[in-house]
Amino acid sequence: MTGAFAGWPRSAFDVLLQLEGEPSADVRQRFKREREDLVRQPMIELLNTVADADPAYEDFAVWGYGKVLLRAWQRQGAIVRVSRNIEYGVGFDLDGLHISLAWWYAPSEQIERYRAAVADQGSGPRLVAILNKLEGYQITGDLMKRPPRGYAADHPRADLLRHRSLIASRSLGCDEWVHTPAAADRVLAALDQLRPLSRWLVTKVSPGSS
Repeated sequence: MTGAFAGWPRSAFDVLLQLEGEPSADVRQRFKREREDLVRQPMIELLNTVADADPAYEDFAVWGYGKVLLRAWQRQGAIVRVSRNIEYGVGFDLDGLHISLAWWYAPSEQIERYRAAVADQGSGPRLVAILNKLEGYQITGDLMKRPPRGYAADHPRADLLRHRSLIASRSLGCDEWVHTPAAADRVLAALDQLRPLSRWLVTKVSPGSS
C-alpha cells in the first residue's frame, strides 16, 4: 500500500550508485527490490501527493524496473498526462529531481495547428511571453533547419516555427529538501510555472483531446 510521501531516503542514492553504467543482469536483480522500495516507491508517493493537491495531475504513470533505455537504471521517470502528445515529466537520479513539459511525437495535424498558432498575431506573441517567463528552463525540441514551407524565413517567430516538438525542462536540484516532504512542494511549484505553457498547447495544438 502506498504511504505518505516523506522524500527520498539517503540510501536511495547508494542503490543508484550500484547501478552505474551498464550493470549486469545479476547486479540489476540483486538491487531490484531495494530500487523498488527506495527509488520508485517514493516517486509513486510523490505523484499521489501531487494529485491529492491538484486533481489535474491525477493521470500519472511511474516507470517500472523492466526493460529501460540506456543508463535509465539510474534514473526513475514518471509522467503526468495532460492531453494527446502533451505530458509533464518528473525524474529522479543522482542529480536530484527534474521537471519538464513536453509536446512531442505529434501527428501532422497537431504540427500544423502549432505552426498556425505560432504565426498568429495573437497566440504567437502569447507563446513567446509564456516562454520568456520560464526562467531557468531549457527550451528544446525537434527542430527543422529552417522555417517550414509557407512561412517567411525572416518571420519574427521563425525559431519557434522550426519546432516539431517543444520541451521545457529544468533541474530542481538535490538539496536537503529532496529527503523531505518539501520535495512535493517543489514539484507543485514547478508544475504551476509550466501550467500556462500547458494550457497554450492544449488550447492551440491539442484541442478537444484532454
